[in-house]
Amino acid sequence: MNDSPARLDLRLNAAEQARITRAAAIRGVPVSTFVRDTVLREADAITAVELAIGLSAEESRRFLAAVDEPLEPNARLKKAMDEAAKLVRPR
Repeated sequence: MNDSPARLDLRLNAAEQARITRAAAIRGVPVSTFVRDTVLREADAITAVELAIGLSAEESRRFLAAVDEPLEPNARLKKAMDEAAKLVRPR
């Protein structure tokens, strides 16, 4: 990941800019810091909601029961494991 600074330009009307500037002043931080922190916090919240999976109580029980069951490899998985074993050198 590239950690070099990047720019983000916004087009705001005067009233919007004044609101942001006032909020930054209330927080005691520069406008750029306020905007960056606020946008990143919102981006994290949106991403968390989008990636969260909700299960009902019944779905949770079924999922946990499936996870607890031992895996029975099918023919395709057994073949893949055999092929992988041929590629690995014993130590």
